[in-house]
Amino acid sequence: MKWVKLTLKTLTEAVELVSDMLMDLGIEGIEIKDNVPITEKERRELFIDILPELDTDNKEAFISFYLEEEDNKEEVIQSVKEGLKELSQFVDTGSGEIEISETEDVDWINNWKAYFKPFRLDDNIVIKPTWEELTDKKEGDIVIELDPGTSFGTGSHETTKLCILALKKYLTPGMQVLDVGSGSGILSIIASKLGAEKVLGTDIDPHAVEASIENRGVNKISGEKAAFLSGDIMSDESLKETVGMEKYDIAVANILADIIIPLSGKIGVHLKPGGLFISSGIINTKKERVLAAVKGNGFDILAVEEMGDWVSVIARK
Repeated sequence: MKWVKLTLKTLTEAVELVSDMLMDLGIEGIEIKDNVPITEKERRELFIDILPELDTDNKEAFISFYLEEEDNKEEVIQSVKEGLKELSQFVDTGSGEIEISETEDVDWINNWKAYFKPFRLDDNIVIKPTWEELTDKKEGDIVIELDPGTSFGTGSHETTKLCILALKKYLTPGMQVLDVGSGSGILSIIASKLGAEKVLGTDIDPHAVEASIENRGVNKISGEKAAFLSGDIMSDESLKETVGMEKYDIAVANILADIIIPLSGKIGVHLKPGGLFISSGIINTKKERVLAAVKGNGFDILAVEEMGDWVSVIARK
C-alpha cells in the first residue's frame, strides 16, 4: 500500500502550535524540516560531529504527514486549513500551502513507537505508553499511561515538565483544577492522580477533547473527577458560565506566550481569591512580556521556573 504525503509550508515560530493542531486532528506522526540549529546537548545525544550548514535567516518550515490512500484527503486538508485559520489569531502561520505527493509503503506510523519508552519525570511520576510494560515501578509511583494514537503531550517536553512539576509542588488533595488548552489531557490526568477533587479541561479543538477522554479512560479516571469541554474560554460566554466563576484553586495553561498574555486578563474570574495561575509554553525571549501582562492583570508572581529555553510562571490571584 502507498501513502499520500502532505507537506505544509509554515513558519518556524508556528511549528509547535501547528504540530499540536495536526495531532489534535488525529494525525499520528509528523516530520519537521526547518533551519533551527540543534543545541549542544542535542548534538551530544544524537552523536553528531559535523552539523549541516543552515540558513538561520530563513524562517520557513515544512511539516509533512501521511494519509492512507483510502483516507479522505480533501476532508483532512479542509480541517487543516480551518485549524490554521484559528491559529493565525495567535501566531503568524505563514502561507499554509499544502503540497501532495505519494510515498512507498512503510511502517513509519508504528516504527517510531520503538523509541517511546516509559520514563521517570522525577522521583515518583512515570510516563508510560500503553503498549509498554513497566519493569521498575516503585512504591508510591504515580504512573500516567498515554495512548500514542491520540496523545501529543507526553511530558517529555520542557514546557509540559514545568507544568507537571508546578502541579506537584502546589496542588494539594481536594483542590479544584482548571486545565486550559488541555490537549491530550496529560495535565488533567496528573492533577487528578495528585489528588484534585475535580478537574475540568478545555480546548478549542473537539478532537483534543476526544483524545483527553480516551486517555482519561486508559488511566481509569471517572468523568466525575475529570471532565473535558470544547470551546474558547476567552471568547465563548456560554463556556465561561459552564466553567464557573471563582471556582478553582489552580488554573494551568501550557500553551504559548502570545496566548497566555491575553488569557491572563480572562482567567482570574474563574479562580478563587488566592487561587494560582500556572502558565508554561513561554519561550524565554517573551518572559518579560508575560510577566508584565500577568502582573498587570492583578496577579502576584510567586515563582518563575526555567528549563532549557522555556519558562513557567506561577502567580497568585
